Amino acid sequence: MTEPIISFKNVSKTYILYKNDQARFKALFFKPKNPKTNKALNNVSLEIGRGESVGIVGDNGAGKSTLLKMITGVAFPDTGEIQVNGQVAALLELTAGFSTEMTGRENIYLKGYILGLQASYIKTIEEKIIEFAELGDYIDQPVRTYSSGMKLRLGFAINVNIEPDILVVDEALAVGDAAFKKKCTNKIKDIIASGVTVLYVSHNAKSVQEMCSRAIYLKKGTVVFDGTTEETLKVYEETKAAEKAKKKK
Repeated sequence: MTEPIISFKNVSKTYILYKNDQARFKALFFKPKNPKTNKALNNVSLEIGRGESVGIVGDNGAGKSTLLKMITGVAFPDTGEIQVNGQVAALLELTAGFSTEMTGRENIYLKGYILGLQASYIKTIEEKIIEFAELGDYIDQPVRTYSSGMKLRLGFAINVNIEPDILVVDEALAVGDAAFKKKCTNKIKDIIASGVTVLYVSHNAKSVQEMCSRAIYLKKGTVVFDGTTEETLKVYEETKAAEKAKKKK
């Protein structure tokens, strides 16, 4: 493997499941007794090399989103060590950090500052972002006037044009019409070809095969299989088929 850009060593994460918002608020002051928990990740160890494109597959609740959140620094492990050696751009919550009262252009700078970029650098990529987003004159209108699709376009355009070391993608290609979706897909392929490390989560096996040379299969917070995309998807589909057949008995 090439030099690891992401490393997980014996990483575990458990979430407490609350009945409602009131119970969650109460837990800020009083430790809940015998709480119901969910082990989102269970002793996960893996390494991802610089420049690899890796698919993350598994059913809902497998731990995929938790894994990505830890790479982006949104969530932290209960135990274990995580190392991320590079700037991360995430196609997760595309509109996170936007100010609705600021214009689209102003939000480019705001989002850039949140990502730790300098104003001088943001200025060099500003027009690339605007051109990619295809918002026309709306770029200088307050974001509160945007449709949800327009906000997603702007969020996508910012994240794919900041030249990250690592790009994290979670089912984010459903942005806009068919032509724009194709444009987004092609952009991610270009990013992969340029040597950026890409982590790609999707329930679409064909899409994972198209984007990734390697895939990791997660189940109930545990790594079940890690290999070529073809091998991993085969194990994933065979496991699902066996579980389905077992339920019918």
